[in-house]
Amino acid sequence: MMHSMIRPLLLAAATVALAACTSVGSQKTPVPDVAYTVSPAAERAEAARVQALRAQPDWSFQGRVAVSKGKNGGSGRIDWEQQGSAYQVQLSAPVTRQSWRLQGDALQGSGRLEGLDGGPREGADAQAVLLAATGWDIPVNQLPDWTRGLVLEGSGEAALQRDAEGRPRQLRQAGWQVDYLDWYPAQDGRQSLPRRIEASKGEAKVRLVVDQWGEANP
Repeated sequence: MMHSMIRPLLLAAATVALAACTSVGSQKTPVPDVAYTVSPAAERAEAARVQALRAQPDWSFQGRVAVSKGKNGGSGRIDWEQQGSAYQVQLSAPVTRQSWRLQGDALQGSGRLEGLDGGPREGADAQAVLLAATGWDIPVNQLPDWTRGLVLEGSGEAALQRDAEGRPRQLRQAGWQVDYLDWYPAQDGRQSLPRRIEASKGEAKVRLVVDQWGEANP
């Protein structure tokens, strides 16, 4: 099975990175409450945040990710670089010094996974390529929006709950539940962005801790 080839890469770092995800989460501010009433000022601020982020198609982040589906799971460092609709994701296991890279384009419908025994895997959809190779269901085509606290556009109904600042607190869309557990505050001209996110769909779970947001490399 192809997923058996890549699993040791992630499991090797599972203990360290999962512990790191847990400790980072425990050190942050309390999880924001759902706000049943959002002030007009907060609504305007959130609309401005969304507009500003939509106008910035190129960006990047570095952090830690833990994924699981049933009894299968693993974790490691993640580096995400977004340029328009195209993204490149590098996942590495510090213990083994191994890594793999996923490239995809949500609009053009392409996916390529490198770092596997036997050579790269390619397909018309990056999420499907990743699922076939690892056994994990990760919404990579939706993450460019969800990781920045944005609701997918043109994908049907979405159930959204907000915090007191008008930002997403819990989002249900495309079959997934996305919980925003901590945020970086807006500062130095940068919009408020998520720090800690958990996404789940049935047995599939993804935990992400963003250590640093940045610009995409040219």
